[in-house]
Amino acid sequence: MVAISSSQSIAEWLGQEANDLLGYTAKVSKSQLHLPGPDWVDRIFAQTDRSPQVLRSLQQLYSTGRLANTGYLSILPVDQGIEHSGAASFAPNPIYFDPQNIIELAIAGGCNAVATTLGVLGMTSRKFAHKIPYIVKLNHNELLTYPNQFDQLMFSSVEQAWNLGATAVGATIYFGSPESARQIQEVSEAFARAHELGMATILWCYLRNSVLDRK
Repeated sequence: MVAISSSQSIAEWLGQEANDLLGYTAKVSKSQLHLPGPDWVDRIFAQTDRSPQVLRSLQQLYSTGRLANTGYLSILPVDQGIEHSGAASFAPNPIYFDPQNIIELAIAGGCNAVATTLGVLGMTSRKFAHKIPYIVKLNHNELLTYPNQFDQLMFSSVEQAWNLGATAVGATIYFGSPESARQIQEVSEAFARAHELGMATILWCYLRNSVLDRK
């Protein structure tokens, strides 16, 4: 965080970007936006094809933590251990090698949910699944192979997450990558199964291809 002194205006601090940032006019009318609110699940999701069980899971996410019933979500994401290795993720704060400390941090921070791996869920769900919603990330990239490759691979099943008490599952698709067609099919099948079991689903999207990487 950068503090701005009383004698320094925001425009001065922004420098050459001031006009673009402060003078920007949105191209979408404010009246066309769906603004978050206490009725978010009723207003946005209830009229879709989601089952009552899925709506209940969504409501659990939106009704937990310090942002409960505001329409906003605060999710603690600690699912990168497989992608970057545990050391890269937790060496600066070794206490978080212990999965229980991750969940306790999410609860202490008033988060709506914690997004994590199947392994963390398996080690902590009996103690915490009734206290904070779990979102299990089903697929992961791994950066230990050299040269690095960008491919999200399935590491766990929807059934495993459901049996351990997860409220939702999530997955990533690298749109534009050579493997994106397979990822789309895998995630679509997994999310359909999650909805059959009454779980909410979250999709994380990133652009990955050689053309974009050069720009």
